[in-house]
Amino acid sequence: MRREYLSSDYLEKWADLNNVQRHGVNVHNTDDDKGDGIFAGRSYPSSSAKPIVIVPPHLVLSLETLWIYAKSDRRLEEIFEAVGDYSRTARGAILIFLLLQITQDASAGSDRVTVSNPWTEYVRFMPPEGRLPTLWDEDARASAVGTSLQAALNSKLKSLEREFAHFRNSTASIAWCQTCWWNAREEGLCFRNWKEVDSMYRSRALDLPGTGHAMVPYIDMANHASGDDTVALYETDADGNAVLVIREGKILKTDDEVTITYGDDKGACEMLFSYGFIANSMTSARELFLNLDVPDDDPLKLAKNSIARSPPGLKLFESGGSVDWESDFVWLVCINEEDGLDFRLLQTVDGERELKMSWKGEEISLESNLQTLLKEEQLWDVFHLRAIVTLQSRVEQQLLALEKVKASIPSMYELAEGEYPYCQTMKLRQLEEKLMSQAYEDFENKVTDLNQLLDPGTILMLT
Repeated sequence: MRREYLSSDYLEKWADLNNVQRHGVNVHNTDDDKGDGIFAGRSYPSSSAKPIVIVPPHLVLSLETLWIYAKSDRRLEEIFEAVGDYSRTARGAILIFLLLQITQDASAGSDRVTVSNPWTEYVRFMPPEGRLPTLWDEDARASAVGTSLQAALNSKLKSLEREFAHFRNSTASIAWCQTCWWNAREEGLCFRNWKEVDSMYRSRALDLPGTGHAMVPYIDMANHASGDDTVALYETDADGNAVLVIREGKILKTDDEVTITYGDDKGACEMLFSYGFIANSMTSARELFLNLDVPDDDPLKLAKNSIARSPPGLKLFESGGSVDWESDFVWLVCINEEDGLDFRLLQTVDGERELKMSWKGEEISLESNLQTLLKEEQLWDVFHLRAIVTLQSRVEQQLLALEKVKASIPSMYELAEGEYPYCQTMKLRQLEEKLMSQAYEDFENKVTDLNQLLDPGTILMLT
């Protein structure tokens, strides 16, 4: 299904028609790779407290407002009911609504799909470049090999495929959906369209105070800046309007860009994954997540994977001058039957079977309890050392994967000079390699410290 786009030159007219109040600001191109942005049309003193943008409540896309919309839009309500619980989440409701708007736009001149509203035109202002990784082509995705983005991207694409299949199966029997989407003579609805509305949501949704996850037109044109470079904040006023206000103490001059923060604590991978870029000011990956597997020769592998509730992986993050880590799953990986771990398949009162985990005869509900129990054991230093060695090995494996790519895709390094997205994936590689190299060194020091606590006979238990 093809889309039509409008230049941001027309956005001010759209804002006037829909009662979006602006006080001395406007949207235009940033003349760099950030696309459009909000800019000051005049100077603002540091004492200015008046909102510079006011968006009426009915324009804010939230779970609540969309179900109100559905009361006057028969087809929107029909789809909401067809997909079940998915439409009762903010993300699900918003994706479905956006999909209807681009369908309405594509069907102009033929059968109208849904009730036209301000968003039917506003979606045309959303850029078509496909800068989020889920919209990258195969060559661009290959440039993420060896980074933590690779696993995150693969997982997200599988999740989107499941969502799209559910959406299609749930609406396949609805006559107008068949006509407009599934049996269309021309271009119907395809998986890329689903990825497009997902990218609209992920790159533009705000956690709006008093509302929760929502999309706010015009304010969502503001670009990201972190720390002291953040110029404005988004809030909800007493009348339920979404407002953009200048941060206390900030002075704006004419033509200065009005920026918000997408999250100062977000890591480089999350920024690239969710927004399609890594800020120039980022000099560290900050954090990353690596998957962690139970070894194939572990006889309890299937049981461990089945009972795990925490993410099967490892989170590395900066902490002071070193790298710290979090992983409940690693404790499950590094203990076995000989240590006291056991699994049993029990039958419930309704005849179902349920897997139960125990440690030295005592039932454990979650693997997150394991570390606490292991700390009380006489062999805690042994278990701790096993965990650190396991994590260090996983970090080494990822570093080797990064190194391998350097030799196998030399052309990517030529493209990284400025072409998107290769310049971004190259930066991610460099930042993650730096973080993991420090983590490896910190793990090595920890292994040395733990070995010094163990006597030779105990160390033999690890081999």
